[in-house]
Amino acid sequence: MPRTKLRTPELKQRLCDVAVEVLGREGPSGFTTRAVAGAAATSTPAVYELFGDKAGLVREVFFEGFRDLLGRLAAVPVTGDPVFDVLALADAYRTFIGERPQLARVMFSRPFSDFDPAPSELAAGGAVRNLIVSAVQRCIDSGALDGDATDIAHALLALIQGLAEAETSRRLGSSRESVDRRWKLAIDAMLSGLRPRTGGAPGDRSVSQ
Repeated sequence: MPRTKLRTPELKQRLCDVAVEVLGREGPSGFTTRAVAGAAATSTPAVYELFGDKAGLVREVFFEGFRDLLGRLAAVPVTGDPVFDVLALADAYRTFIGERPQLARVMFSRPFSDFDPAPSELAAGGAVRNLIVSAVQRCIDSGALDGDATDIAHALLALIQGLAEAETSRRLGSSRESVDRRWKLAIDAMLSGLRPRTGGAPGDRSVSQ
């Protein structure tokens, strides 16, 4: 198969897509510019020309991860039950990390020594956080939860990411039933602790798969 020679926007997007695939298949240890170029049927110099260096390629993968995650979360329907909606967002977040664990590592950890996200890169997660903050604020406005929406959203995201990491590394349980039960336990415990003292308990829906 002839190698693509033109340095076009289409090739750049193709390389980004292939980079995500290579990362998912090989993990950080097998993620090289040569591997990505070969899988995309182009040359290593083309990768450097379009992305500058390996860190530049990883940066694009980082952004692609947040675009994917945001798209999934934005697609979650908004209902008349704000707590149900927060739990649905937790489901979608869990599914994303479960399906793309290596991509999530790039987004939330630092598996590449040559890529340390600057403030501008870290801002890529802002839209995701804002979406979660808005969903939590609806819970507060409805009287289902009590507290600061930003604080609750940050704590919830940390909990989801930690649970998902434990799940993907098989540290959360040996069966799907036990893993789902522990997800439910953790999320329900957090929300229960945020109920207003005067009532307004969160909905009964559990995090499910």
